[in-house]
Amino acid sequence: MTTETKTTHTLNDLIEIARDGKDFYTEAAGKVKDAELSALFTRIAGVKDELVRSLSATVLAAGGKPADHGTVVGSMQQFYGKVRATLGDTQYGYVAELEESEDRLLKAFKDTLTDSDTTPAARQEVQRLLPQVQECHAVMRDRKHAMKH
Repeated sequence: MTTETKTTHTLNDLIEIARDGKDFYTEAAGKVKDAELSALFTRIAGVKDELVRSLSATVLAAGGKPADHGTVVGSMQQFYGKVRATLGDTQYGYVAELEESEDRLLKAFKDTLTDSDTTPAARQEVQRLLPQVQECHAVMRDRKHAMKH
């Protein structure tokens, strides 16, 4: 695998996971009845959109083709089916599932940084975007814990 191919492959995985998150937040924002929660979901969907755009630009700069879809594992049907089956269409249900999607994205970002195969270009971009990923993760984790009590 060339350096360009490695960079593209690594970042496209992150693009797909971030795109799943964006789609799920957008969907959840339209479903929850709480205006404040809906606004929060919309804001985080916007952050995911920025992540997708930034990562895509880096893939293009490396001579690759950015992913233009989400992951297979993250297909919305799976997520929604799980939400409804376990928690119903509740605010807590969405927050719990969205927090899980944040865990997935944060883990993918951290794995990329610790993977020795990650190219310098990919590593630099992931390091630059990591604070946004951590912030969204913290917001959703805190929100989930607050709703449990």
